[in-house]
Amino acid sequence: MSQSDLNEILSKGLRQLNLAQPLDDKQQNTLIKYVELLNKWNKTYNLTAVRKPEQMVTRHLLDSLSICPYIRGKHILDVGTGAGLPGIPLAIVFPEKQFTLLDSNNKKTRFVTQAVSELELPNVDVVQSRVENFQFPELFDTITTRAYSAIGEMVKQTSHLLANGGVFLAMKGANPVAEIDEMSEKYAIKESHVIKVPGLEEERHLLEIKTT
Repeated sequence: MSQSDLNEILSKGLRQLNLAQPLDDKQQNTLIKYVELLNKWNKTYNLTAVRKPEQMVTRHLLDSLSICPYIRGKHILDVGTGAGLPGIPLAIVFPEKQFTLLDSNNKKTRFVTQAVSELELPNVDVVQSRVENFQFPELFDTITTRAYSAIGEMVKQTSHLLANGGVFLAMKGANPVAEIDEMSEKYAIKESHVIKVPGLEEERHLLEIKTT
């Protein structure tokens, strides 16, 4: 599939997402370049089960950007970023915010580091570490996770990194009611959102979580 075809899928999806900040041509081209890099590296390093670039646009780019309205503050931490999702797409959309992309997998952080360099994203830091061992000079306003562990475990492992008044954003498929019920009373679910990803029929939910 050509770059122009991928751009058309992305442009159509962005119109449906109706982001508060419309993307310019440079941002859209950078998003497509990220997909091309991911597709290239994926053939050797098996970074994602999604194999076709057009599906990467839908399942990775548009899925990641569907949470744009819920990003808060200036300092964002993406835990278990994997191949850079949702961190890299969000960093492209929000150049004024600072993103830290964290993962314990060396193979994946090598790719993300290379992608950040080639995409020229000065607002992104890449860190290889287990989250429970990670310390940072500043606390984070928003902590994102996508296809991460059980919610309670995620919050427990990352709570030392969240600023007062900050929010956890946990991207999930089906609404994880059982996981929510099992969470410690120390935490409260602020809100559960049904997320509509253009071109994707599968269920998507976003949980906003804050400490009580």
